Amino acid sequence: MTGFGAAEGTVGSARVTVELRSVNHRFFNATIKLPSELSRWEGEVREALRKRLSRGHITLNARVDRGVAGPPLIDEARFAAYVRLLRNLKDRFGLAGDVDVATVLRMPDVMSSITEGSEGEASAFLRLVDEAAASLADSRRQEGERLGTYLVERLAIVEGALSRISERAPARLAEQRTRARESIRQLSNGIQVDEQRLAVELAIQADRLDVQEELSRFGSHVTAFRRSVSDGTDEPVGKRLGFLLQEMLREANTTGSKAYDAAILTDVVTVKEELERIREQVENLE
Repeated sequence: MTGFGAAEGTVGSARVTVELRSVNHRFFNATIKLPSELSRWEGEVREALRKRLSRGHITLNARVDRGVAGPPLIDEARFAAYVRLLRNLKDRFGLAGDVDVATVLRMPDVMSSITEGSEGEASAFLRLVDEAAASLADSRRQEGERLGTYLVERLAIVEGALSRISERAPARLAEQRTRARESIRQLSNGIQVDEQRLAVELAIQADRLDVQEELSRFGSHVTAFRRSVSDGTDEPVGKRLGFLLQEMLREANTTGSKAYDAAILTDVVTVKEELERIREQVENLE
């Protein structure tokens, strides 16, 4: 499911902003983009996201505004390493001038507002990640509610078509029986027909064409689908709805193959069109 979440706070002497975006995906798949000061906590960030979000392609971006809450810190070990490296290069290639402080301070990761290995700063950063994930989950929940309303509206159209098919089915069987009798009468061309045998054959044909069993199962699936959409729990329902949708499409196909009736076939087409619209949206549900 699509969604957006963000959180902002202080980590060390830096102001950190965490932004999360998600698009639909069958499984949990996280892309994490962290600045160098925060990259050591990537594993913890991934686990924090996994606890909040069960599926979707998640993209996390973190931005650091250095020195907002206090003076930046200098990594003296890295500073010394850069000094040695620059002096070695100067001597090796016979370069003029000297290595000055400004040059070294401009080297990557010499200055930082977040100290190495601080548990307090790690907790502060992971708390921001959790707040952003909670915001994203809430955004996805709201989208799910809107999709749920849409699905119920489409389902009402399906139920209307099923009701018309159910009303039409008995009359269609009677018409089929009458046509079969008339066809047999014309084909027999005055020859005596065994009425008992004819009645048995007509009953067998009626049983083959009867769609009440399919409509009954279809109705049960519709009830289960509606209940899953409207139960209000935080449990993932996407897979369950996908399965119910498969079963409904199976019953619609069987009903259509038995129809032999223009009115029923028209409603079967309507049902299948609505099921396809529902399927497209169910794929976006968690």
